[in-house]
Amino acid sequence: MEPVRRVVGRALPLARADVDTDQIIPSHWLKRLERTGYGPGLFEAWRKDPAFVLNDPRYNGAVVLLAGPNFGSGSSREHAVWALLDAGFRAVIAPRLADIFRNNALRNGLLPIEIDADSIEKLVDAVRRDPTTTIAIDVERSTVEAPGIHARFVLDDFSRTRLLEGLDDIAVTLRHEGDISAFEAKRPEWFPRVR
Repeated sequence: MEPVRRVVGRALPLARADVDTDQIIPSHWLKRLERTGYGPGLFEAWRKDPAFVLNDPRYNGAVVLLAGPNFGSGSSREHAVWALLDAGFRAVIAPRLADIFRNNALRNGLLPIEIDADSIEKLVDAVRRDPTTTIAIDVERSTVEAPGIHARFVLDDFSRTRLLEGLDDIAVTLRHEGDISAFEAKRPEWFPRVR
């Protein structure tokens, strides 16, 4: 996983509440084995409507998704995070994110940012007025900034370290490689070994 220190760019004002993982990426996309190639399935049913915000060319290249409360609810579907990443998003900002979605996002380098509803509303209004509005998210300082808007978010130390250093689950484990090797060296020979 690549380190994530700052995400700076334009945003897509989805601003819908209770968006579940099946709406983010429909279940028929779950047959794929790769982690890439899910972008075309992102919000597939909604994209059939020409008026859907993701179809608006003014928001092409957006890296931040502005969502409503309870984004990512439903089934535990890591594919939802993969679809967002594949479509170019690097952060989702909402008043509340579903816990499983939030954990999947952190494990894959997508910033799951929760800020107060008033700040989200201001960001959505700013981006709707001017789609070129730039939003800056600073992981180390736990801030979200846009012209005239400043909000703070909470990120536990472990998650912040993982993002800043680009550590996925395997990399976190490998930080203890010396201890693991020492433990394995002390185990009786008749115990199973990993090689």
